[in-house]
Amino acid sequence: MPSITLKNVCKYVCQDINLEIFDKELLVVLGSNGAGKTTLINIIAGLVDYKGSVLFNDIPVDKLPANKREVGYLFQGLVLFPHLDVVANIAYGLSAQRWPRPQVEARVDELLDLMNIKHLASRYPKQLSGGERQRVALARAIASSPRVLLLDEPLSSLDAKTAKYLRTELKQLQRRLGITAVYVTHDLMEAVEMADRVAVIQGGQVEQVAEPEKVLFYPEGERVADFIGSPNILDCDYCRDLGQGIAEVGCGGLKLTVPHEGGEVRKVAILPRHIYVSETRPPGLSVNGFQGSITAIKPVGNTVRIWIDVDDTNLMAEVPSYIFEEMNLAEGKEVFLILRMRRIRCYESNN
Repeated sequence: MPSITLKNVCKYVCQDINLEIFDKELLVVLGSNGAGKTTLINIIAGLVDYKGSVLFNDIPVDKLPANKREVGYLFQGLVLFPHLDVVANIAYGLSAQRWPRPQVEARVDELLDLMNIKHLASRYPKQLSGGERQRVALARAIASSPRVLLLDEPLSSLDAKTAKYLRTELKQLQRRLGITAVYVTHDLMEAVEMADRVAVIQGGQVEQVAEPEKVLFYPEGERVADFIGSPNILDCDYCRDLGQGIAEVGCGGLKLTVPHEGGEVRKVAILPRHIYVSETRPPGLSVNGFQGSITAIKPVGNTVRIWIDVDDTNLMAEVPSYIFEEMNLAEGKEVFLILRMRRIRCYESNN
């Protein structure tokens, strides 16, 4: 499987993009709508004209058409053929490439097993759930054994539970196939959960390329920090393992229960949108539940940011504007908040 190098690539919003994608890695391209994410992977696929150069294993592929680049592409809209059953959808590209029928049948059968969809073989797209359609589309994308897999926000239309499950499946599949993959998303936590490295792109410029934890805990520059939501990053004074995958950490005056993988937790981060704010004490306010005083309120786009002082620690929460309008909040008012444990990210050290 190839490494991919982009040199001074330009197209539409993307200008002078320089980026290296390692052999067999899963790179997540993270950015807001219109940042240039889809344009970037369309360039890699050869679906659009562009300036600059794209290299696979240091060999330019600029003159190769899309069907010669050995790239599998999973589009955001899936685009399954409604008049074809699952087998025919998966086989479509292979038949178009004039694979012998016995080889097509063998490959489709292999993919049905790999994606655990053999029981769906004779069904049509309208008879499938969102997750099932996703598996069929992925099987079709990898049917010809591409060297590169490109995925354009493939889980954005699924419910949260299904999307989380398929993220795990996708990452395991990418590892099993040993394929170089580029995954596009606008969701920070999706990027953190999936990526070997994250490339943050804003306004057609690659702002930072790093491991997920470094992007989250050490964003480079104001544009990156602003995009990921200015997370609340707290230094930890101590870490006490509580067993069963959780730990207690002390962050200034706050005691938090956090997910734990066994190392010493040095920092924790939680996005403002993952802090629940209430005017009244929520039922069962215990784990990571606090009371604090509002120190500032600032509207930002379709959201409102609320700064809350809790035991001498200033936390920023974020709520949609339509919810804020229904609340009676003002500076100086006492509120209750919950830091959702499963949304807290930890920076651990084994030293």
